[in-house]
Amino acid sequence: MSLNSEIFSSITTIPKSYWSQLGCEDNIYYTPEFLKAFEFANKGIDFNYIFILRDQIPVAFANTQRISIGIETITKNTRMPSLTRQLVNTIFRHRNLHVLFCGNIFLSGEYGIFLKENQDKTTAFNAIARALGLLSKNTRKLHTLFIKDFENDSLHITNLLHLYDYASMQVEPNMIIYLKPEWQTFNDYKSDLKSKYRIKANKADAKSKPLEVQLFSKNDIITHKNELQDLYQNTIDNADFNAQILNLETYIHLKETFKEAFLVQGYFLKNKLVGFLSAMKNGTHLDAHFIGIDYSKNNTYAIYPRILNDYVRLGISTNSSQINLGRTASEIKSTLGAQPKPLTCYCKHKRYLPNKILKSFIKNVRIKTYKQHQPYK
Repeated sequence: MSLNSEIFSSITTIPKSYWSQLGCEDNIYYTPEFLKAFEFANKGIDFNYIFILRDQIPVAFANTQRISIGIETITKNTRMPSLTRQLVNTIFRHRNLHVLFCGNIFLSGEYGIFLKENQDKTTAFNAIARALGLLSKNTRKLHTLFIKDFENDSLHITNLLHLYDYASMQVEPNMIIYLKPEWQTFNDYKSDLKSKYRIKANKADAKSKPLEVQLFSKNDIITHKNELQDLYQNTIDNADFNAQILNLETYIHLKETFKEAFLVQGYFLKNKLVGFLSAMKNGTHLDAHFIGIDYSKNNTYAIYPRILNDYVRLGISTNSSQINLGRTASEIKSTLGAQPKPLTCYCKHKRYLPNKILKSFIKNVRIKTYKQHQPYK
């Protein structure tokens, strides 16, 4: 029996039976409640949800978001002569690139496509690729499709996107700390660090000692929402690349729905919020989400190094088996023991000739190199 697709433009219109039949709800990131929080709080994004069905039973799922990105956001992360970059930025300075992302643009990792167990996953993925083509064809204001983030174990399936004229590219890896069961406290973890890295962790805690740390309730997030948004904006302004700014109204919905599984922790200096971290407990994994920092206080009070220490503390206290610290700042994360997990993305222009140009453009994209530390004894 052939596969067919259904595409929904709102989470509220999806039949509830689809989720249970697909069997994806053990993973928080594929629950309608999680996806709804992002859709409801981020009105400027066009969301779509693709279901692949066999005999009217779902066998695969993909979620997409359509956004616009300024050309400078892209060129500053592409290896090219500076004069060429200036020329491209000048020519296209008043134009945004409209991109259809398959995957969650607010998460780093394989959280955009779900393939049901005991199915032919290659066939199901192929059906998703066709459905994305259909969605692209029916989306008028669109330039590019971008399918993100696949681990190496998935590439034997996802590389069939080359047959649909997509180009593949490696992006910065997720940085993962694998926690040992015998680490019951942060001191247990530090005892396994080499002296140099233990001193580094202790220094971050010492410099940040004046900070008051508070786990936020839903009401705390509501109270400090504007401050959280400003601090988050600081990190976005310092990032090399960010496709879209998250409305932190999302966090209110996530906290209300997932309670203790969703964590927001604030850092106060003399009653002023100067930093925060956020994280989601997903099964046995703890996933770092966005952070926010007052960079004018960061050097003096080691806010960012303290946040990294506290992710380890939270991972241990929640009995997690691993902590996904996400992308960026790979070297400093490796000083805590994080190991890289490579990720591959696929990109395609909607039209044939621009796609040929895009492919050569993508060949110039290079991920940053960094020193991978080995901090354990």
